[in-house]
Amino acid sequence: MIKVILCGYMASGKTTIAGLLSEASQIPYLDLDEVIEKQTGKTVAQIFEQDGEIKFRKLEHDTLKGLLAVNDNFILGLGGGTPCYANNHEMLQRDDVVSVYLKTGIQELIRRINAQDKLRPLVNNLHGAEMEEFVATHLFERSYYYHKAKHVVVTDNKAPELVATEIMSLF
Repeated sequence: MIKVILCGYMASGKTTIAGLLSEASQIPYLDLDEVIEKQTGKTVAQIFEQDGEIKFRKLEHDTLKGLLAVNDNFILGLGGGTPCYANNHEMLQRDDVVSVYLKTGIQELIRRINAQDKLRPLVNNLHGAEMEEFVATHLFERSYYYHKAKHVVVTDNKAPELVATEIMSLF
């Protein structure tokens, strides 16, 4: 069984890299947030708004645990906060998992976030120094959990295809 789990901060490239890995390896790609949305019939934003973060984090933990219990190959992109709650970081160290932290520098993250049309509720109203301080603080707080992944691949100044090739060599 091949279970590849990608973690990292928002805009680190989890979705892009997972798609490339899936295409190259013919292993299906799952996005944890999308799986939760399908199961609940609500968007992540709706779950946060209607049920609260604690309910979302429990759903996230239970869904991750359930996916890892299935004997299927998959590439899984986690939400940026997933490893930081409910001891989810321990699942990154399982023997049957190839876990990869897509490590991206603060300035690169900000550049990518600003270049995206994607709605990012955490940072939508932040600009300049305020955005930089938020990302730096958040990344610092989460770094311990991200580094629980078995592998660290730096994404700064690399084409997504190169990052995917590096990860392919790990499984």
